[in-house]
Amino acid sequence: MKAAIIVRDVTKTYAEGGASVAALGGVDLEIHSGEIVMLVGPSGSGKTTLLSIMGCILQASSGSIRIAGQEVGHLRENELPRVRLDHIGFVFQGFNLFPTLTAGENIELMLDLKGVRGPQAHKLAYELLDRVGLAGKFDVVPANLSGGQKQRVAVARALAGDPKIILADEPTAALDSHTGRTIMEMMRDLAHERGRAVLIVTHDPRVLEFADRTIRIEDGMIVNSSPELSVPAELLAQNFHQPAHTWIQ
Repeated sequence: MKAAIIVRDVTKTYAEGGASVAALGGVDLEIHSGEIVMLVGPSGSGKTTLLSIMGCILQASSGSIRIAGQEVGHLRENELPRVRLDHIGFVFQGFNLFPTLTAGENIELMLDLKGVRGPQAHKLAYELLDRVGLAGKFDVVPANLSGGQKQRVAVARALAGDPKIILADEPTAALDSHTGRTIMEMMRDLAHERGRAVLIVTHDPRVLEFADRTIRIEDGMIVNSSPELSVPAELLAQNFHQPAHTWIQ
């Protein structure tokens, strides 16, 4: 499989007061087209920092990051949005929807940034909302949506423009079991049927059944990478500090 993201010896250090705090320490990994990968680990382990660097939201302190074959580790901060726009769909944990725009308009805005406008953008936005079960909420503003509905709009927006890479930070956190499974099945289809690279940061052990690989990070370092099915249920419970359980069918 072709590598969509290649990370080599990536570090990230934050300055706090007069001290430096290492969030990532020499991370190496690859995410390939056609696979769905889960990134797990305890709170504060560096998961979201790593995801944000791969998503061209944060800059690494050092190391190499290649996105769709392009080295982005040396790019200036104002050059990163173009890489993200061209290649990446990002699902934020906090939704990041524009509060004054309707659900449909939030998606149309992303399509506009990618050069799709007018009736075509309207049609595609409606189709994307329909895929996540929210076609009837096209004209509803975020304030009138539940947390789970906002998350589904965020997923639909991330799929706007059919990006080659999908990065998601806790995409099932605000969803009930049925909707969460629907979203994960969509993510799996994007990887396996459409050849997209999908990386998901999660604390939710229910989603691991969808993983082709599970990568564990602790203290800013990758400590394990393995197929999900090789991870026993009791270890999953330890990983997430909660009992392992399954989706409601």
